Amino acid sequence: MKTVIMAGGFGTRLRPLTQTLPKPMVPIANLPMLHHIINLLKKHSFTDCISLLYFQPEEIKQYFRDGSDFGISMKYLLAEEDLGTAGSVKNAEDFCRDERVLVISGDVLTDLDLTAAIAYHEEKRAAATMVLTRLENPLAFGVVITDQEGRISRFLEKPTWGEVFSDTINTGIYILEPEVFKRIPKGEFFDFSQSLFPKMLEDGEKLYGYIADGYWRDIGNLSEYRKAHTDVLNGEVQIETTHNQVRHDQATIWIAKNVHVETSAKFVGTVILGDEVMIAAGATITNSVIGDRCTVDTQSSIVNSVIWHDTNIGKDVQISQAIVCDNVIIEDDVAINEDAVISTGVKLRKGSTVRPNCKIWPGKEIEAGATVSSSLIWGEKWNRELFTESKVSGLGNIEVTPEFAAKLGAAYGATLNRGDSVVVSRDVTAASRIFSRSLISGLLSCGVNVVDLRTLPIPVMRFELKSGKHAGGIYVRHSPADYRMTDMIFLSPDGMDLPTRKARSIELLFAREDFRRASMDKVGQLDYPTRILESYRADFLKAIDVESIAEHEFKLVIDISHGGASEIFGGIFAALHCEVISLNAYPDPSAQAESLDHSLGQLSSIVKSVRADLGIHLSRGAEKIVVVDRNGEVISDQLLLLLVTSLFLSTYQAKKIAVPVMASMGIDQIAEQYGVGVLRVRNDHLAMMQAFKSEGVDFVGGTRGGFIFSKFQLGADGMFASVKLLEMLAKKHTDLATLRREYEKYFRIRHQVPCPWSKKGQVMRLLMSHTEGKRRQLVDGARFQEDANWVWIAPDRNEAYFTVLAESERKDQAEQLADNYCEQVLRWQE
Repeated sequence: MKTVIMAGGFGTRLRPLTQTLPKPMVPIANLPMLHHIINLLKKHSFTDCISLLYFQPEEIKQYFRDGSDFGISMKYLLAEEDLGTAGSVKNAEDFCRDERVLVISGDVLTDLDLTAAIAYHEEKRAAATMVLTRLENPLAFGVVITDQEGRISRFLEKPTWGEVFSDTINTGIYILEPEVFKRIPKGEFFDFSQSLFPKMLEDGEKLYGYIADGYWRDIGNLSEYRKAHTDVLNGEVQIETTHNQVRHDQATIWIAKNVHVETSAKFVGTVILGDEVMIAAGATITNSVIGDRCTVDTQSSIVNSVIWHDTNIGKDVQISQAIVCDNVIIEDDVAINEDAVISTGVKLRKGSTVRPNCKIWPGKEIEAGATVSSSLIWGEKWNRELFTESKVSGLGNIEVTPEFAAKLGAAYGATLNRGDSVVVSRDVTAASRIFSRSLISGLLSCGVNVVDLRTLPIPVMRFELKSGKHAGGIYVRHSPADYRMTDMIFLSPDGMDLPTRKARSIELLFAREDFRRASMDKVGQLDYPTRILESYRADFLKAIDVESIAEHEFKLVIDISHGGASEIFGGIFAALHCEVISLNAYPDPSAQAESLDHSLGQLSSIVKSVRADLGIHLSRGAEKIVVVDRNGEVISDQLLLLLVTSLFLSTYQAKKIAVPVMASMGIDQIAEQYGVGVLRVRNDHLAMMQAFKSEGVDFVGGTRGGFIFSKFQLGADGMFASVKLLEMLAKKHTDLATLRREYEKYFRIRHQVPCPWSKKGQVMRLLMSHTEGKRRQLVDGARFQEDANWVWIAPDRNEAYFTVLAESERKDQAEQLADNYCEQVLRWQE
């Protein structure tokens, strides 16, 4: 049986560790990651290997040569282009022709029982077996469900929390029969998880999953690298070592050859010392790894750190929770603080200090007494991930600062081509102006041009992007959920919300801090366009039946929330011959966002007092609306969705509509009346836009006051939705106060159930098992039927809880269902 080793990619998320080394050669406990994989393969009698090489292949070839020094036979194949995981393995077909193959990554740390996995594969007579394991946080991996026989029934690559349906993940270890290679095209991009396995699943092939016990960790970033060493020192993973174990004053020390330790040196916890290490008197080493040929001088302290090879550490040096690479010189009285990374060949002169989270690239020299600090000291949220969907959010001037915004703009600009243009806009507040200008500076520094729309709302930005002239857009605002927070919303070239894949690319560049800068004569240009509003108004009115609205002579009250829409709405309503009473109808940078309840109370009162047909509250960004009927009664978001859907389907011909998965079951009943299909999507704006663009839907209704209508633009536009609502009411000769009575029969009970992050995957796995056989939809959690009622259960993407939502035409049944499933979610955490 042959083994194909995927020897890792460029290791961008591990930089600067991978600036001078390919990722599989980054050391874990003084041995390259790939060396540990070779040891594991040899332990399970896999001795005939081929390694697929990518970045810096000579480093791997020089270390392993023909493999004979390691008890294996090693061959090499250089990847000339990125053909995906399966496409790359196809290139090794000649090496393993007509034989069963084990595929394994060379950049993970694991002690999984490969012999047991092979036995399982043979027992099931599988065509392919994926080796699986269970993780508390499965977001970064492919999530897999197997049936009772172990056959794979469903999987999803790198889901969001709303899409997680299990804590069982794909380890990237595969056992393949020869016939599987015939399914992989030669010389084409083809991925195991996204291409091969979905096709095998579709064709009913024998694709099995073996859930392995033992340890497995993907060393994908610096945080995972640190955790891997903690696990090694704590004995949570079994690795082979030639070191001798000794006890020293209640400490455990793994000592290699020719180590010299002075008598008064102190050790705490578990320590690994490489070959020819020298520890001087008075030095203290706590829970750390010291590489070959390193020296630690007197009175120095190393705590919870990893020191690579050939590094000299002077006197009275303090190193805490840091990573120090090869050939580093650290002079006396240096302090290296938490989560710092010191790259290969760096010199830290006497008395210098490296602040927390700072990364120093290879070959740098820090002057004596200097303090090195990063441009931003991160809070916990930035360490996890930068983007939530298409948005970067943080506390204004605390987590999101001008420096942070400039760096983010440069990272985004580095993903684009020089000379591309990006559209930037913001709300009217002074803080958003600061962050917007900082973003613009970062973009310009990369040679990217910027079109600044200043305070025009986000629907106008989407409209401008629709022209196809720009590479993307960014909108900066105070968060509508919390005025202390700043949001930066990123848009694709077509005006859609930025997809996750593109957001991750920006995150990688942001973390690496090595994005390109333009030369002085090639920085970007800043432009302030003048005719965008005229184009927006003209196309807006072309998509509306102006005559029907004008004939009805609506009287309405509109609260514009001091937003940028105040520059637009006046000209539009002048053409519609409506009597409009405007509230907060001018941009006011100093205006604090009032609570929505307060604004709606004011709006309701005025609607009743002036006897208006309806009132509309427009969000500051002009994407969403809240509506008040002629009686001054606020229409909830869910009820508004039902009303607008009913009006749309009774007014226009449609074949399919889309709504979020948590939308009321009343949507299905309305659609059934008109013979219209319903597509339920994730509960986010990007999913709504994607459905509108690619699923052939005629209307998308949101559960938070956002709507997308055909014939105008791709995203939610509260201004257009307001006028479209008037058009439909005029055409049907009805009003919302009358229409709402028909749809106030649905009762929805919603609860939040606390759940630790570490238990979310487990709860979803047990929920999937519990709802097997029920009528269900696995979108953004699980929505399933209970008799004539519905339940929706989903893990929150940002907080440690589950949402349980039950709906029925009887309030007592909705309450009982919600209570029962809240108890179930708690039990599933045990």
